[in-house]
Amino acid sequence: MTAVATPSQGVLTPHLEIVGGRPLAGSIQVSGAKNSALVLMATALLCDETLTLENVPQLTDIGGMGEVLSAVGVSVEDRRNGTLVLDGSGVSHAALPYELVNGLRASFFCIGPLLGRLGIAKVPMPGGCKIGARPIVEHVRGLKALGAAISIEHGVVSAAVPGTSRRLTGAHITLDCPSVGATETLLMAAVLARGTTVLENAAQEPEVTDLANLLIAMGARIQGAGTAVITIEGVERLGGTRYEVIPDRIEAGTFLLAAAITRSCLHVSPVVPEHLSAVLTKLQDCGCTIERDGRGLTLRADEIHAVDLRTQPFPGFPTDLQAPFMTLLATAKGTSVVSETIYENRMQHVAELQRLGASIRTQGSTAFVEGVPRLSGAPVTGSDLRASAAMVLAGLAAEGTTQVQGLQHLDRGYDDIEGKLRGVGASITRFNP
Repeated sequence: MTAVATPSQGVLTPHLEIVGGRPLAGSIQVSGAKNSALVLMATALLCDETLTLENVPQLTDIGGMGEVLSAVGVSVEDRRNGTLVLDGSGVSHAALPYELVNGLRASFFCIGPLLGRLGIAKVPMPGGCKIGARPIVEHVRGLKALGAAISIEHGVVSAAVPGTSRRLTGAHITLDCPSVGATETLLMAAVLARGTTVLENAAQEPEVTDLANLLIAMGARIQGAGTAVITIEGVERLGGTRYEVIPDRIEAGTFLLAAAITRSCLHVSPVVPEHLSAVLTKLQDCGCTIERDGRGLTLRADEIHAVDLRTQPFPGFPTDLQAPFMTLLATAKGTSVVSETIYENRMQHVAELQRLGASIRTQGSTAFVEGVPRLSGAPVTGSDLRASAAMVLAGLAAEGTTQVQGLQHLDRGYDDIEGKLRGVGASITRFNP
């Protein structure tokens, strides 16, 4: 028996209560990209001037990253209107505290800019969602190639640049896999290095391009971001700037899926369609109609048909939308095959979808989804950020009431998701103990 109570019984744990079966209509606003904003915040470590970031989402992860940066001397001012003002002039030490880093994988990004600016860094091994192994081998190998001496003891990665100059040296680095985190870490490390760095098999995700564009605005010399080969010519120093974070493509995809799973018509903006090409193709393949306008997309859905999908690095289908899209396919006509190739533990949402009546069987990292006519409300728990979003989507479509636990995960990546969905017709309420 799941320990979630209805409001009349007394709330035992924070949860969302969703009354499903209601169509959505109107326009829904997409916040700035979480996965971009977190790494952009880390660039404050690279200069001693003010960096102003706009379109920053209000998320627990953003707050956590602010605390991490403050711990090493960055002044962080949250103006609460989507604007963060960061001043790195006070950065003088390079050891991140374990208690702040443990639950926030993005904090490991700090190792690159700290090494680039100070020539030394001590960063605990990263934490985050338990969706599978996300090793830092590529980060470490790349930083060593740039001249850093690195040791890992007692769960802490200690890195230092030998010699009196404390300055990294450009190198030719080929990544074994196009890791987004490693690409971003090495990009930030290389911008202040002596000489030229070439990153081959680099990640091509929009968040990497966003980072490169910010660094260029700060004075870096970078070519090829968004392609498999990035060239960085090191500079002596970087300066402050003002920069707007790109829209969150995963949030946008989640809202498009909300329209599809409720068989509704919904306008989602702002969206950069090129950031969602693989997702839009699959939505159209399963029967959705999508229209573009100047800033967003309008999705109409009636009958949904089964499609197969396989997660891949960008520009392929994003792993972060695998669980939400599987939820849609659980309501489609026919049988779909969903293959997860990025994270080995990213099928934890299947059991919860089954509680709602979905017909899904798994074989390793592959799920066979036989669509059912309807889902039925039940208490469920999101095991990670995107699984939690999948539970919300399921609740929107299910008959009756669905209670979704795991809000600590959901709040890491979605800024007021219940408020936004309520604004377009969903019956969704947050209950806190």
